[in-house]
Amino acid sequence: MKALDFLWILSGVVLNAVAQLLLKAGAASAGQITLGAGAHALWATALGLARHPGILGGLACYVISVVVWIVALSRVEVSVAYPMLSIGYVLNALLAWWLFGETLNAQRWLGIGVIMVGVVLVARSGSNT
Repeated sequence: MKALDFLWILSGVVLNAVAQLLLKAGAASAGQITLGAGAHALWATALGLARHPGILGGLACYVISVVVWIVALSRVEVSVAYPMLSIGYVLNALLAWWLFGETLNAQRWLGIGVIMVGVVLVARSGSNT
């Protein structure tokens, strides 16, 4: 895989990961959302979230990531590009641990290692078209 092609893919992955973290921050500001709270409470929560900077930023990152992803798909086979999205799992796990204090136990570290091995294998298998 060409370096520039990988950068397009990685840019899309990072934007997607940032979107997830911003959405998590926005959702955390509302507390746990329960559907049984009644329509009025649910509507008020939804309106509050719709104006939250984290939610808005996350949605904006998603939109930009789609554009970047389309560029990446125009350059790389989807069977190579799509598995690269797994890098986002690793990035999100590490950033959620750092930013939100989420747990990274031995089993999660093992999973991250397996994902990274898979990403390297797929990246090395890609054609140079």
